[in-house]
Parts: sequence; structure tokens; C-alpha cells
Amino acid sequence: MLKSLCFLAVGIGIVLANGNRAQAQVAVTIGEPPVCPYGYYEVPPYNCAPDGYYGPEWFSGGVFIGAGPWFHGPDHFYGHVDHHLDYRKGYHGPTPARGERPAEHRAEFHGQAMHDPHGHEAPRGRR
Repeated sequence: MLKSLCFLAVGIGIVLANGNRAQAQVAVTIGEPPVCPYGYYEVPPYNCAPDGYYGPEWFSGGVFIGAGPWFHGPDHFYGHVDHHLDYRKGYHGPTPARGERPAEHRAEFHGQAMHDPHGHEAPRGRR
């Protein structure tokens, strides 16, 4: 092992002596929420959620009002979600593309759980 470390040190020394230096880059992007007809899942990668994932509390006048890190609504907000349409629970069905328009006739909502805007389940007994 000591022999390997010596070869590594000599190799690094040669690279530095030749002036070859690797440059590190770090990029941080903070962007707008994705434009999704029914909102987006409230956890990374924030993909568009399918019609029926969120209950009516997440919408105002038919417009999705928030989930994920972009939602700055009321404190202690909890809204109904349908776990059958959650990819973290095994859903592999269709999801709309970003920028797609909502369907004209929406399906009836059947939520089984309540989440806060960051995907956390509501405290036990909360409805």
C-alpha cells in the first residue's frame, strides 16, 4: 500500500509540475416551479403529478396553487392526496408533460391521505 501511495504522490507531482490543473465547477440553479396542469409532486425531482393526485384544496379557480419548495401558503396547510397516483408508492401511469393543458373533464377525486406542501403526512387524526 505504501508503494501505491508513493506512485500516486509522484504522479500528482508530475501533473502539478507540468502545469496541468483540473478546474472544478459548481453550478446552483434556483428556478421557477414547473408549469404542470395538475401541479407537481411535492418532492424532488418535482415532476408533474397526474390528474387526481391532488385534492381540491390545492387549487383555486381551477389553477394549481402550490406544493414543493415554491409553496408559501398558509402555515400548517394540509391537503388531500391520492396515494394510488404517487410514484413513491408504485404508480407508473401517465403524467402530463410540463406546459400541457388540463383535461376538459376531470376525474372525480378520491384522496386517502393528507400532505403538507413538502410531502409530509398530516399528524395522526388530522382530517
